[in-house]
Amino acid sequence: MAIRTSQSDIIEALVLPRIVRLGPNLYGAAFNLMKLLPARFILDRARATGTLEPGGVVIETSSGTFGLALAMLCRLRGYQLILVSDPAIEPPLQRRLEQLGTRVEIVREPAPVGGYQGARLARMAELQAEFPLHFWPSQYDNPDNPRAYAPFAELLVETVGHVGVLVGAVGSGGSMCGTASYLRRVFPELTAVGVDTHRSTLFGQADGKRLLRGLGNSLMPRNVDHTIFDEIHWVGAADGFGGTRALHAEHALYMGPTSGAGYLVAKWWAARRPEGNVVVTLPDEGYRYQDTVYNDAWLRVNDVYGDGLPDRPRRVNHPHDAGPDWSYLSWNRKSYAHVLGTTFSQDAVSP
Repeated sequence: MAIRTSQSDIIEALVLPRIVRLGPNLYGAAFNLMKLLPARFILDRARATGTLEPGGVVIETSSGTFGLALAMLCRLRGYQLILVSDPAIEPPLQRRLEQLGTRVEIVREPAPVGGYQGARLARMAELQAEFPLHFWPSQYDNPDNPRAYAPFAELLVETVGHVGVLVGAVGSGGSMCGTASYLRRVFPELTAVGVDTHRSTLFGQADGKRLLRGLGNSLMPRNVDHTIFDEIHWVGAADGFGGTRALHAEHALYMGPTSGAGYLVAKWWAARRPEGNVVVTLPDEGYRYQDTVYNDAWLRVNDVYGDGLPDRPRRVNHPHDAGPDWSYLSWNRKSYAHVLGTTFSQDAVSP
């Protein structure tokens, strides 16, 4: 049953970030939940085009904040939501999703190609056959995902003024590719710095197990436009979690590990280019991670408790040379094929 009271006010209050000054030329865009922007835009467009009927079924794969954003919106608007996830989903998040009325399906084994994300897509295809009149937001491939970030780009121009460098994590490709594209209409010289993690396929590494979640991917979303990026950083779990704790200790911003990885890179960039404004996206709050990233015992058990943060990354000439330490590559707005010398394997591209 839809809960219609003041739903517009609730979402409007949460959808855009607070712009926080973190240094003389460093600004953080601190979101309550960044994925509300694309989730709202995608559902609005689906409703306007008639592809999502009142009371309809929404099916998506997510183990993170896009799923939470959909759960909030579907609860408020009266849609049935089915989310397919995997064992990496944090129990507090799963409980919150279910309390919002979401049906959460967990796949237990990874697929031979595409890992858990491949297995999630396979289970989702079964559910789509079960509910033929469903709507699939398809955050990885839906062009409405990057299009949704126009209001955020406008806010940055209004609040920060000139933006010289935009730093942000890359997962579905929506936030960084969308925001950077809009900002370059105003600032053509904008430097776009993408933050990935080791054993993510997005920028040319082989897929593997990743403890740092919320960025990276095992498949290649069509929303990742590689020619947007000037520079790519690979941040490991220990440094990403350390950056998260530093963001809290230094600025009292209690954010998630995706924010911490971005902060680590942005802080270095702000010191590297003191004459220009650097903006880092801080996608979600840290309350889901109280028992993990903010728990010393958990960090030690997982061998990611760091004694300190590195001062700078190591520069590499090829993605295969990045890791296990914090590394970066000058991508120079080139295509994946240009940098890697190959095109995507069809099996590595999301459907």
